[in-house]
Amino acid sequence: MKGELFMQIFNPYLPCWEYIPDGEPYVFGDRVYVYGSHDRFNAPIFCVNDYVCWSAPLDDLSAWTCSGVIFSKKQDPMNRLGLRLLFAPDVTQGPDGRYYLYYAFDFLGVMGVAVCDTPDGQFQFYGHVHDKDGNVWGRRKGDEFPFDPGVLTDDDGRVYLYSGFATKIPFVLSGFHNLKNSGGVVIELEQDMVTIKEEPKLLFPRKGNHPPEEFAGHEFFEASSIRKIDGKYVFVYSSSNNHELCYAVSDSPTGNFRFGGTLIDQGDLYLHGKTDETHALNYLGNTHGGMVQLNGEWYIFYHRQTNQHSYSRQACAEQLHRTEDGGFLQSEVTSCGLNSGALKDLGEYPAYIACNLWGKEGTARYDKKFRKKDHPYFTQDKKDGDHSAVQYIANMKDGAVAGFKYFDFQLADSIWIIFGGVCDGTLQISDHPEFTNLWAEIQVKNQSGSNNVIADLQKQPGIRPLYFRFIGEGAMEFYSFVLQTRKNFSDGE
Repeated sequence: MKGELFMQIFNPYLPCWEYIPDGEPYVFGDRVYVYGSHDRFNAPIFCVNDYVCWSAPLDDLSAWTCSGVIFSKKQDPMNRLGLRLLFAPDVTQGPDGRYYLYYAFDFLGVMGVAVCDTPDGQFQFYGHVHDKDGNVWGRRKGDEFPFDPGVLTDDDGRVYLYSGFATKIPFVLSGFHNLKNSGGVVIELEQDMVTIKEEPKLLFPRKGNHPPEEFAGHEFFEASSIRKIDGKYVFVYSSSNNHELCYAVSDSPTGNFRFGGTLIDQGDLYLHGKTDETHALNYLGNTHGGMVQLNGEWYIFYHRQTNQHSYSRQACAEQLHRTEDGGFLQSEVTSCGLNSGALKDLGEYPAYIACNLWGKEGTARYDKKFRKKDHPYFTQDKKDGDHSAVQYIANMKDGAVAGFKYFDFQLADSIWIIFGGVCDGTLQISDHPEFTNLWAEIQVKNQSGSNNVIADLQKQPGIRPLYFRFIGEGAMEFYSFVLQTRKNFSDGE
């Protein structure tokens, strides 16, 4: 059965034991490379691990491989003890052909640069962004707070660095109270990639700092990311809502950006007028990512939260669709992302690729207090970095729903559920989030270990979502499901 899934791609697109948020994708040669920060499973804070690089060949976006650690937090002279954490990075190929990695240490208030001759090799510390007199940006009175670098080497070789963070928290943590957080800024760098040529210019005033009216409700917060598309400069950022990525467009890299819209929201808010965070289609937290064109199609990369907090985030991607005037429409969160189409209706699918998840009372924001015991969540059964770890959905109590989008239903006429936990109830299956059209109802009862059940599937052909709802007592652990035909099942496949 598992052979049926060859060449298919799921969200999250990296192995289930890997936690790469803040992903910035780039095509170098015949591969796509993703640079992100590096969370640790079940960590108490963001970005505990060192930077690694994942890449895949353009002709098989399911074949992701890891090049290992490309830069360690201890390589920076300001962090020899490794006490500071590497937050979201960005990478650009400089005019000299080398690859430059820009990073910020949590809330230290400086921007570092590392360099390498290859896109996924061992980056070496290069310097801290500084002015012409050697004064480090972030150590000068009145500097804008250096955070979340986004970098662009333009067609003419000029280099632009974007940054910004719209909160007062880092000033206390950094110990430098004379820094500003006006919003998103841009700096032009000298050809050495590290010296400030033009001082920071405010592009995106934060909420409360008189942003343009067109940005109302979607003001800049963090996560600067920049691309040049069809001759225009497209700036991607995380808004004041925190769980969406928006974009702005300009004819210049240094000003006159106009609001473009939402690209992706973790809970599919702002699609079809939905704005209620407590009834989003997924649990919410911060997000960060960038855009890339792969095989002629545009994608937005972002991350999701797991383990009922924002410190074990995973990499996801969705295809983007263009508007007639060259803009981008908001994409829906799906299970298939980079697959460029619906998944097959034969084979075993892990439950952790669910793109929708909520409890009986809806969802929650992981950066706010909520009753964890009432909500289902993604987790794994082994420690961080263990490649044998199994990720699954835990704590599916009465009324909990897991949704998967999309499958091309043609052949499957039965479904096999693999589950665990201590539970006694019914698992309902439908192609509708309100379960108005039941495809199957399966009795699920378990006391320990894992179990499995099979049932006929009264499906409707076509490209459809698949929703599972547990009704009963206890808490089900959802591991995977198998779409199959009765003939294959009886043949032992």
